[in-house]
Amino acid sequence: MKIKTREDRRNRIKLRIRQRTAGAPGRPRLTVFRSLSHLYVQVVDDQSGRTLVAASTVEPSVKGALPSGATGGNVAGAKALGKAIAERATAKGITRVVFDRNGFLYHGRIRAVAEAAREAGLEF
Repeated sequence: MKIKTREDRRNRIKLRIRQRTAGAPGRPRLTVFRSLSHLYVQVVDDQSGRTLVAASTVEPSVKGALPSGATGGNVAGAKALGKAIAERATAKGITRVVFDRNGFLYHGRIRAVAEAAREAGLEF
């Protein structure tokens, strides 16, 4: 696979990460997808192939809870989303997860989601 675009590079990194990480019922996978204007986060059990918990900055419940000046495209919105996913996961009894950055660099919005989820009670 030749790397011609940024997306090709991200997909290659993503495949390498997914070879090492897998979500189990006791410790599911917290995966993050980032677009230019929104973030999507979900907790997945890979053995059953089910999404256990999901949140995104597109949802009205999350979008309405964002602080002023925060959107899905900035770090403040990412922090709010990390807190929301952690609250939803702990409500379902999930406290330990494996973090999957989905090929994105651990920087900026991805890092903000991870740190906010840790502060809100998720362990990874």
